[in-house]
Amino acid sequence: MNLALNVAQASYCVRKKVGALIVNQDNVIAIGYNGTISGFPNVCELEDGSTRPDVLHAESNAIAKCAKSSNNSDGAALYVTLSPCFECAKIIIQSGIKKVYYLEEYRILDGLNLLRKSKIYVQQIIL
Repeated sequence: MNLALNVAQASYCVRKKVGALIVNQDNVIAIGYNGTISGFPNVCELEDGSTRPDVLHAESNAIAKCAKSSNNSDGAALYVTLSPCFECAKIIIQSGIKKVYYLEEYRILDGLNLLRKSKIYVQQIIL
């Protein structure tokens, strides 16, 4: 989880920096942090302080990076500094990740509930 916290610091987001990493067979196979999609300016918030619609969440970014590589996330574990939202939970399930460890709980619990319903092991890590 400490590595996920370090990865989060690479984010350009002002409101909340989130980091994620995917581990398979004790090897880190992908990292991700919340930020804009490739080729877009690294500005995560709109003028009113809300998140821009083109910002990728950390876990989605890590899964996308894994998909572009020769690594396989089937059976892997995801470490993320903020529990997944509902949309990210769907992607986590489809990627074959079997365990999700998170640090802070997101204000909406739909993502965690979906993961549990899908028999994904979910655990909060207290540092």
